Amino acid sequence: MKKKSYTIMDILKIMPHRYPFLLVDRIITLDEDAVTGIKNVTINEPFFQGHFPEDPVMPGVLIIEAMVQVGGFLLLNKLEETENKLLYFMMIDKVKFRKPVRPGDQLRSELKMKRFRKKLYVIEGKAYVNDEVVAEGEFTAMVVEKGKPLK
Repeated sequence: MKKKSYTIMDILKIMPHRYPFLLVDRIITLDEDAVTGIKNVTINEPFFQGHFPEDPVMPGVLIIEAMVQVGGFLLLNKLEETENKLLYFMMIDKVKFRKPVRPGDQLRSELKMKRFRKKLYVIEGKAYVNDEVVAEGEFTAMVVEKGKPLK
């Protein structure tokens, strides 16, 4: 691992996602097999315009997407030549939503490597707001070369 924490400018160099789909603002810890990332949830998020605008709640699928992006950061840091690689998430399992995430919350995703073999990685994790679990799950991803067909 290169360093322990990453700013948004560091993240942009590694992650292929961009607005409005980059859902990681900071990586606060990165170890060999674990990562913690932050997503600051603001009322300015485009999804709040249509997702219960009178009582805004972050969509569950975007909470999961934020989690898998943090996990993807862990996996991409294990690889060399990341500019030529993408991670495709293949399976989402054991997902549970515990509490809503609202504007003003700071979503903290903690993920760890469960197992890997060849090009397949399984990570598991939880997302928190104020030390309360809001979501959890297990995710399987495959590393692919950019521009090449899946095999």
